[in-house]
Formats: sequence, C-alpha cells, structure tokens
Amino acid sequence: MSDLLAFLLSFGFNLLVALVLVRFIYYPSTHDKRYVFTFLAFNTVIYFVLSFMTSVSIGVGVGFGLFAIFSILRYRTDPIPVREMTYLFIIAALPVMNSAAGTDSVWPQLIAANAAILLIMWVLEKEWGFQYEASKRVIYEKIELIQPERRAEMMADLEQRTGLKIKRVEIGKVDFLHDTADLRIHYHNGAGEHWSSGEDNDLVVMSREARDRLES
Repeated sequence: MSDLLAFLLSFGFNLLVALVLVRFIYYPSTHDKRYVFTFLAFNTVIYFVLSFMTSVSIGVGVGFGLFAIFSILRYRTDPIPVREMTYLFIIAALPVMNSAAGTDSVWPQLIAANAAILLIMWVLEKEWGFQYEASKRVIYEKIELIQPERRAEMMADLEQRTGLKIKRVEIGKVDFLHDTADLRIHYHNGAGEHWSSGEDNDLVVMSREARDRLES
C-alpha cells in the first residue's frame, strides 16, 4: 500500500467516525450548528497536523502535547458547556488515535476502539438505564405558598403554570420586602424538552410583578 493511499484511507476512516459521532449521535439531540462546525473542523485539522508530525519524525509526545492544548481550549467569549467539552475531547482524541492507522497491523484494534466509542456515546445519549433531572430557577411571587403546610398548593400552582411534572422544589432566598421567593424546581429532563437549557436560560420569572420586584 502506497503512502498516499494509506494516508487517504486513514483520513477517510477518521472522518467517517467523526461524522457518525457528530451527525447521528450528537446533532439529533441538540441541532446546534456552532458545535457541529467546531467538532468537525477540530477533528480534521488535528488529524492532518498529527499525520504530518509523525511523517517527519517529530515524535508522538509532541502530538499528545498538541492534543492536550486543544482538549482544554475554552473560548473566552462563549464558554463551552460540560457536555460539549466532552464531545470536543473525544473529537480531539479520535485523530490522535486514528493517526496510527498507517500500519496494517493496528487496523483491527482501531476499528474496535472507534466502534466502542460510538456505541458508548450512543447509549449515553439515549439515556438507557438513567433517569436524568433538569432544574430551573424561579422567581416566585406567591410568597404565602412557601409555608410548609401549603407546599402542595405551591407545587400544583407551579405545575399548572409551567406545564412540568415537578419532582421537588428547593426554596432559596426569600425577599419579604418585595414579596418574592427564589425557588429551584426539579423535573424529569425529558418532560422539559421545549424548555431551553443552559445558564442563560435558567431563570424563570413567574409574573410581571415579580420581574419588576426583581429589577427594583
């Protein structure tokens, strides 16, 4: 097998695994264009860099150093959530691993390792065997319902207004001056698929009066 053919075959295999991971495992659950672009660009560039580094005998240690730099990279203007950082770590690791495909002897191990990664990530995304919770911070204006004996009324009111089946409520800061309470509601993650996730979308203000009190 010529060097060019081995290089193209190795690159195609690495890109195929990355496409399956991003397009068929990550993308269906997020539909986030920004990270699709980042993952595939990182994967391609790191693979080419590592391939050329090994071809000129710079050494695998330098390649792992480059991989470490990329894997901890954080964009200062838009911090990457933990879940996306995990995918970025895997996407950065794939070309480091698959760049060793220049020799025929390692192909069975590489295929098995890539298949295991895809299978594990797919199972984790499907949440098989797991029951995840999501939470939202709520600025609640019906402060009279935070009393322990009226907890059921508060839960019913929150469920009616949010449309979520709430599992539990944590009461944080209580502001008697503005008649608001800072709550955190917890619900089954699948029940809130129409709710945006992330720190920027974490706050829910239950009424205009509560918003005005919060801003005052």
